[in-house]
Amino acid sequence: MTLDAAVLETIKWNEQGLIPAIVQNAQTRDVLMMAFMNADSLQRTLELGQAVFWSRRRGELWRKGETSGNTLALKEIRIDCDADTLLLLVEPAGPTCHTNAESCFFRDLNEFIAEPKRY
Repeated sequence: MTLDAAVLETIKWNEQGLIPAIVQNAQTRDVLMMAFMNADSLQRTLELGQAVFWSRRRGELWRKGETSGNTLALKEIRIDCDADTLLLLVEPAGPTCHTNAESCFFRDLNEFIAEPKRY
């Protein structure tokens, strides 16, 4: 699948040409991670069927699992109502987080608050 100009113009990229991408397990619906994508990483994701993101720190594309083997097989991409955030539904091959946790969202914010509140 190739992205045409009309699709690319529909997406509301930020000033750096990026869009946040929430990654969710297609089967369990657990939120796994958040990363940024640019037009090139979105196109590569569609071509490869594997999640490819833009590293703001390194200034380059990176395919999730390139070194760890913990890849994210693409099942579906959705865009939110404002066209400023993507949702990637994936099938993970192993843990998603670099800490070896299934999800990057494994810490409770209360761990960092002096007087934690319960909701």
